[in-house]
Amino acid sequence: MTKFKFSVGPWNVNTGEDAYGPATREPISNEEKYKRFAELGFSAVQFHDDDAVPNINDYTEEEIKEKARELKKTLDKYGLAAEFVAPRLWMDSHTHDGGFMSTSEEDREYAMWRAYRSIDIANELGCDMIVLWLAREGTLCAESKSPVWATKMLIEAINKMLAYDPKIRVCIEPKPNEPIDRSICGTMGHVMAISAATTDPSRVGGNLESAHAVLAGLDPAHEIGFAMAMGKLMTVHLNDQNSIRYDQDKSFGVENLRQAFNQVKV
Repeated sequence: MTKFKFSVGPWNVNTGEDAYGPATREPISNEEKYKRFAELGFSAVQFHDDDAVPNINDYTEEEIKEKARELKKTLDKYGLAAEFVAPRLWMDSHTHDGGFMSTSEEDREYAMWRAYRSIDIANELGCDMIVLWLAREGTLCAESKSPVWATKMLIEAINKMLAYDPKIRVCIEPKPNEPIDRSICGTMGHVMAISAATTDPSRVGGNLESAHAVLAGLDPAHEIGFAMAMGKLMTVHLNDQNSIRYDQDKSFGVENLRQAFNQVKV
C-alpha cells in the first residue's frame, strides 16, 4: 500500500489578508506552527530561504549556516524534516526584472548568491532539494528582453547550482503568468526541456502545483502524469483554482472534486 507523506510551508498559515483587505487573524510564531504541523501529522516543512533565515541579506555565509543549524534543532524537537529550500527572489528589490534572467549583471549575481545560500541552508537542514518558483523570470514588456537569451540564462544559473553542490537536486515549479505576464518556463513541458539542456538532467525535475496547471489551461493530473512518465516528478503542491484567473491557492478539492480525485489517482 502506498504511503503518502505530506509537507507544509509556514506561509500556508498566515494572517489571511489579500491585496485589497486587512488581516483576518493574528500572526503565529514559526515554532508554534511547527508544533501544530507535527500534531496534525505532517512529515516535513517546506522553506523559502528567508523562512529559514529571516533577513537573510543581513548575514554572512557562516552566520546563515549557523542560523540554519538552530532551525534544524527546532525541527528535530518536533520530529519534522525539511523537504526543500527555495530562494524567494521575487520579493527583493534586486529582482524587479527577474533574478536569474535580469538584464542587470549585478542582479543576476545577487540571484546566484541567494541560490547558493539556499543550498547551504538545505545542507544544514538535511535535505537535498532546491525548488525554483520562477516568479519574475519572464517579462512584463515583450520587447525588453530576448526570450532566447533569457532561457539560456536560466539554464546557466541551474548549471551553476548543480556545480556548486554535486548532491543537490533542482526542482522547477512552473507557472504561466503572475506576477509577470510572460513566463519563460510555464508548464511541465518547459521544465522537461530546461532539464534536458542542463549539465546533469538526472538532478533537475519538476514540482507541479495544481492551480498553476489550471492557470495554463491544462489538467493538473495530466501534467503530473507527464512528469512521472519522464521520471521527473520530484514533488507536488496540491491546491485548487476557480478557472483562469489570478492565482487563488484554494484548498485542494474545494472547486473540482473530480480533478482532485484524478490527481490523487495518478
